[in-house]
Amino acid sequence: MANYIHEREDRPRFRLNQERLAGRLAAVRHLQGFLIGRMEGIGFVLREEATLQSLTEEIIKSNEIEGEHLDRNKVRSSIARRLGMDIGALTPSDRNVDGVVEMMLDATQKFGEPLTDERLFGWHSALFPSGRSGMVKIAVGAWRKDVGGPIQVVSGPAGREKVHYEAPAAARLDKEMRVFLRWYNDDDGTDLVLKAGIAHLWFATIHPFDDGNGRIARALTDLLLARSERSPQRFYSMSSQIRDERSDYYKHLEAAQKGDLDITPWIDWFLGCLGRAFEGAEAVLAAVMAKARFWERHRATPLNGRQRMMVNRLLDGFEGKLTTSKWAKIAKCSPDTALRDIEGLIQEKILTKDAAGGRSTSYALADASATFPA
Repeated sequence: MANYIHEREDRPRFRLNQERLAGRLAAVRHLQGFLIGRMEGIGFVLREEATLQSLTEEIIKSNEIEGEHLDRNKVRSSIARRLGMDIGALTPSDRNVDGVVEMMLDATQKFGEPLTDERLFGWHSALFPSGRSGMVKIAVGAWRKDVGGPIQVVSGPAGREKVHYEAPAAARLDKEMRVFLRWYNDDDGTDLVLKAGIAHLWFATIHPFDDGNGRIARALTDLLLARSERSPQRFYSMSSQIRDERSDYYKHLEAAQKGDLDITPWIDWFLGCLGRAFEGAEAVLAAVMAKARFWERHRATPLNGRQRMMVNRLLDGFEGKLTTSKWAKIAKCSPDTALRDIEGLIQEKILTKDAAGGRSTSYALADASATFPA
């Protein structure tokens, strides 16, 4: 008896209950079209800002699902640099951040290009520029070799691990990936939103790399969603919603991988999660509009470059509390200059001083409703 769907003789003939999914798919497609229509009506500059915010969230949350935390300002700056966007002073990034950004932009900006093994190898190499996952050396830019035994997804303390999934043997990967890539690139009439959900499950089931399979599966999802919208602009983050529903995500993924190739429950959950991601995009749109209104109100306010940069940091969702010492470090100025900058913004009623005084004094935007959720 097969324990996993990749062991079944009829793989990969996934089955879907089209009647059960029809209403959900129609509702999700309606939300998708409504969101795209709204964004088309707000103008190029605001769409660009929304895209920057959504891509930043997508990259940060996709990595958080895997337990990795990236610096928001580094991610944002790396995206802006590669898209040629002017967001003021850019935060220097590092090769780990740049690699993740390069993979996501390749997926979403070049959604019309075919998916090949070489393209996937490039993504994998970008994710692991040092050739290591943490302290462990892995095969980079190549299918896994299973040198240490079969690849398993486990949880729990050492000695009492629970095996959630065991991937197909490395010897099968060339054939498995050829079949997957041919299907991924073929236009077989499957709705591209449905195809995104199938591709996510299928790739995660093959699990062709030593590490990074989850992030690449989500990038493949984003590529097909961009293709379904025929646009490289992103106005929502599927990974943010998956991060919020992480326990359900893993539960449905595991159930599908141990099922009988009827993946209707997985697709039903996937469509529901995507619909909630579309609904969550309202927060991005509201924040973009609030930021635009803020700068419209202060278009005549005399601010220096440091003040504009730091106010934008706050508008974009500053992590932690802003203090004089943080201002000086980020703006690369002296503490006295930082304090003068802050006092100037307080006089303009842009910043307020928090209640605590002394060395713990911190500052926040007077209009907190203008900020992106951090």
